[in-house]
Amino acid sequence: MSLTLEDRLAITELVSLHGHIVDDGRLDRFEELFTSDVVYDLTDFGQAPLFGVDAIRDAALALGSANPVAHHVTNVVVTASTDGRVQVRSKGLGIKADGSCGSVAYHDTVVLTADGWRISHRKVSPRRTPLSP
Repeated sequence: MSLTLEDRLAITELVSLHGHIVDDGRLDRFEELFTSDVVYDLTDFGQAPLFGVDAIRDAALALGSANPVAHHVTNVVVTASTDGRVQVRSKGLGIKADGSCGSVAYHDTVVLTADGWRISHRKVSPRRTPLSP
């Protein structure tokens, strides 16, 4: 599969839009980000994967004030595969209300739907260990 420049831009904006939607509290817009059957893999945090948009929304609401107040996505790398899916790697920073910061890596599978590009699988992994020679 070959991606056009427009595809790459749309996919990068899709990944970036996540932080705006969550930080604005617009969880009703998750369908703009994810397929209805999305798998949101949190196993690296010791939690079970979430299945579907409603499960992601419910988990975010359940976290309440423990949610970051700001999500920042950086270092987006888009790679097309031969099966029509796109692999996207990015890094995320989450800022908590107390000013503390955490870092994650996002590993997304993105697919083209009738409504545009959507994330069908997201694995979130914490970044806690610095490089040590």
